[in-house]
Amino acid sequence: MNPVLSKMLFACGLGLSIPALADTWLIRDARVFDGEQMHAKRSVLVKDDKIVDADFRGGAPAGARIVDGAGRTLLPGLIDAHVHSYRFFELPLMFGVTTQIDMFTGVATMQDMSAKMRSNDNRGQADMYSAGTLVTAPGGHGTEYGMAIPTLTRPEDAQAFVDARIAEGSYFIKIVMEPGRPGHSMKTLDLPTVKAVIDAAHARGKLAVVHVSNLADARAALEAGADGLAHLFNGERLGDAELAGFVKLVQQKRAFVIPTMSVLESIAGMREDDVMGDAGLAALLTKEQVAPLKVTYGQQINAVLMAAPNQVVAALNKAGAPLLAGTDAGNSGTQYGISVLHELRSLVQAGLTPQQALAAATSAPARAFKLTDRGRIAKGYKANLLLVQGDAGSDIGALHHIVEVWKDGDAVSPLRKAQLEKVAQELAPRTQPPLALPAGGRISQFSAEKLASPIGIGWVPSTDQFAGGKSSVELKVQDAGADGQRPLAVNAKVQPGFAYPWAGLAFMPGTQMMQPADLRGAKVLRFRVKGDGQRYNVGVLSSGIQIPVNQAFETSGEWKEVALPFDGFKGIDFGAVTMIAFNAGPKLGEYQFQIADVRLVNE
Repeated sequence: MNPVLSKMLFACGLGLSIPALADTWLIRDARVFDGEQMHAKRSVLVKDDKIVDADFRGGAPAGARIVDGAGRTLLPGLIDAHVHSYRFFELPLMFGVTTQIDMFTGVATMQDMSAKMRSNDNRGQADMYSAGTLVTAPGGHGTEYGMAIPTLTRPEDAQAFVDARIAEGSYFIKIVMEPGRPGHSMKTLDLPTVKAVIDAAHARGKLAVVHVSNLADARAALEAGADGLAHLFNGERLGDAELAGFVKLVQQKRAFVIPTMSVLESIAGMREDDVMGDAGLAALLTKEQVAPLKVTYGQQINAVLMAAPNQVVAALNKAGAPLLAGTDAGNSGTQYGISVLHELRSLVQAGLTPQQALAAATSAPARAFKLTDRGRIAKGYKANLLLVQGDAGSDIGALHHIVEVWKDGDAVSPLRKAQLEKVAQELAPRTQPPLALPAGGRISQFSAEKLASPIGIGWVPSTDQFAGGKSSVELKVQDAGADGQRPLAVNAKVQPGFAYPWAGLAFMPGTQMMQPADLRGAKVLRFRVKGDGQRYNVGVLSSGIQIPVNQAFETSGEWKEVALPFDGFKGIDFGAVTMIAFNAGPKLGEYQFQIADVRLVNE
């Protein structure tokens, strides 16, 4: 057996002595972090999905399941205070994260999760408290994903806008102040509108949390009455006076701050190597799940960009301002659950003690977002718990050594074991040789009768309509050129209706639709293209991958050859490719290009 798998299955072995649905059980003689302070030795009694005694003494109740806590730390289930949750809802549990605060997701996703939580039918997933649709300007941050969302332009419309979000089920209100960056400016809400939205949220008893990316907007949001900031900001160290002024303002306004060090590090080109390099943790991530951790927003490491966040976190912590651990998972460089372990390490490196960092992921977000049943180990609180080997109060790295996670009183061991087995199967060595490629590698044989290929089932239209989108495409074979190849004209119309709208064509290399094919015999995808001068993507899927990994190409009025190396499609298993697509989108509009002579070559 794989040694990493053996180690993880041993850690999960506790699940053999605790049934999936516990009745009464006792975690005995553990070091207990109750969300605010550490207790050297305590026993915690749980019945069903609630903590009934956080400092149990005496003999174990009859029939109670006993868990040995010696040499281990028990703490509340972790809370990620900043995510964008739209997939992998069970993944956070693998790493001890039992609750996520979502800053922007689809309304249907939010409503479905809220319904499950109300009916106590969410034991196998992390709970989610969501802002639903964020508040942004037309063309502002949040509108670039192709998903049509309501936007706001005037202060006088703020109350109606907020009321509509609350009617949809938003737990709090998320507001965007985002001007973009040099060369990539974005439309944003003006300050009177931001203040009107904050006032409107408060009028309905809702928190107002503001996305910022610079000091000026952070100060403006606080002055306008924001309850919290959804980010800090990249940059060089602040001057002493401006740092002191900002910290004082946070204190005066009694605001909380979610630094989101993980995504700020991604912008600075820094990867989460501490968690990616831990074999035990990595064994819980499929290839699709690990792929975002390998890609950062910054193309090169620029550590100077982390000077300001580290400096401000240290100063806020020293001043006693509430700091909440949030990752911005759903973005490049992050992943649900596992990035919280990295976030806590980053907070400790910025100046928090391990115990302060633990509070930032338990009691602090629960208090800030008024979650009165979690974030603490106390009588009557939910039995969302995390047990780790070692002393997490002195070594934040102890969180890597998970013994057990409980969600609503259920041990997560069975889910973790299933995930380990799934990942191990993905990584199992292949014994079959790669698929034999045609002479010259050409996979396009376009004719008036058929969009054929010598391998697989050939070429098909590709649009977001199968996922409920409204984009469309027309494919038409053209007359043969001087080389005898018949180009295929692609006329695409990318329309709103799906989060990431697209339209184009796709090559299916398997003998059935979406059946995987082993294309390891090639190293490069080559094709000739001409078109309207717009930017397009080649997206590749492999088994287990639900969102394509893309490389971009551009067209012009003249034919040109494009060569895309396979190693540029990070995270794709070319031994199990299910689709290669040539797509327009997610930018809305009409597109026209022609493609010919598509080849898979080993050069």
